[in-house]
Amino acid sequence: MVASSEFRSTSIDQSPSAATVHEAAGRIGALPARLRPAYPSAAVFGPAFTVLCPVGDNLWLHRAVAAADPGDVLVVAPTSDEEYGYWGEILSEAAVARGLGGLVLDGGVRDLDALERVGLPVFSSSICIRGTVKDPDGTGRLGGPVRIGDVRIEPGDRIVGDSDGVVAIPQQQWREVAESARERDDKEAGIISRIRSGASTLDLYSLPSRNER
Repeated sequence: MVASSEFRSTSIDQSPSAATVHEAAGRIGALPARLRPAYPSAAVFGPAFTVLCPVGDNLWLHRAVAAADPGDVLVVAPTSDEEYGYWGEILSEAAVARGLGGLVLDGGVRDLDALERVGLPVFSSSICIRGTVKDPDGTGRLGGPVRIGDVRIEPGDRIVGDSDGVVAIPQQQWREVAESARERDDKEAGIISRIRSGASTLDLYSLPSRNER
């Protein structure tokens, strides 16, 4: 796995919005729309620390919190879509104490009020109070590829999430994508300025004003 310190040593230390990154990357990497922030201000940005966990078992999440580097984003794929609450206040507190960058979980979380208070950026596919077990013999994995929706995520891939959703970008493409996203942001700022000055979006984007036969 690529250490998170490699990312922090670059000059690109902040991310544009998830939607901008997705567009700048050629419309790749968008995780399923079911992944939503656990509270309105949650935003996540960092290298992926991938986790595969057994259905209804969160022991591998506890192991992941202990093993991940500061700044890492836990990207968790349970082995089934059966609903459980894999993550809550205790794990968020533990993750903050370890300096982790956030959580993206294709499964349920609970303790929403506490999650917002603790402040770890958490994205999940559901809210569920159903409890989990911690089976020492459960089959899981830290590291290696995981799949969420149709997106394959490798350790070290860059994760960007905000109120629009979550995107995963292969680590070897991140620098190019980040620069392209910043250029896109600058261009859109110019377009917005021209709109406020009275320009039409039809003209700005060279769009036809009516159907042409």
